[in-house]
Amino acid sequence: MTTVPTAAELQARVLYRDSNLIILDKPAGLAVHGGPRTDQHLEGLLEALCFGLARPPRLAHRIDRDTAGCLVLARHDKALARMGRLFAAGRVTKTYWAVVAGRPPGLAGRIDLPLQKVSNRQGWRMVGGAGGKAAATEWRLRGLGDGIAWLELSPLSGRTHQVRVHCAAGLGCPILGDPVYGSGAAGPLQLLARAVSIPYWADRPPVAAVAGVPPPMQEVLDRMT
Repeated sequence: MTTVPTAAELQARVLYRDSNLIILDKPAGLAVHGGPRTDQHLEGLLEALCFGLARPPRLAHRIDRDTAGCLVLARHDKALARMGRLFAAGRVTKTYWAVVAGRPPGLAGRIDLPLQKVSNRQGWRMVGGAGGKAAATEWRLRGLGDGIAWLELSPLSGRTHQVRVHCAAGLGCPILGDPVYGSGAAGPLQLLARAVSIPYWADRPPVAAVAGVPPPMQEVLDRMT
């Protein structure tokens, strides 16, 4: 069961705030959108992040329910439109950390694997291959453990589940704890939206934030070399 943060807890997770944007450290396990089987979600909690404005912020993008870390919120319509253009142009830099099974081929590289959504009676998933939309992710090795590896990944496109599918199908190294693209191993999804950098103003430094490492992931990283 998801533990829903209180207003004070959610406010304490704000990594960055100005008159246009909020960057939130979203907790793992909290969906960003509601749905038929999701009555507890971040959108329903955003009133806690008004900080003096009449309307709550809105999601500028999304990250998966079980992924923790940096999530960008727009505080007004102009900011939402600007963020939409920046994301569409690929100008927002996102950095993920993941603990994966196995060892990738080399110390760094790039995955170019088109992705498309497929559905059946059991649900849907993203798959790689010809016919999908172009997707690219750069990666580098940060550490090794007993049959596992710590990767830093930078998606150059914004496809659904991109990092998860690229690790599993592109590198052959599924993220630990991934129930869809992994081996079904128990435990939390070892994926963190570690950092984001946004060139919001052309004549100013980028808006940036870095999320802390959740304890379940830090315990694994501490055993790496």
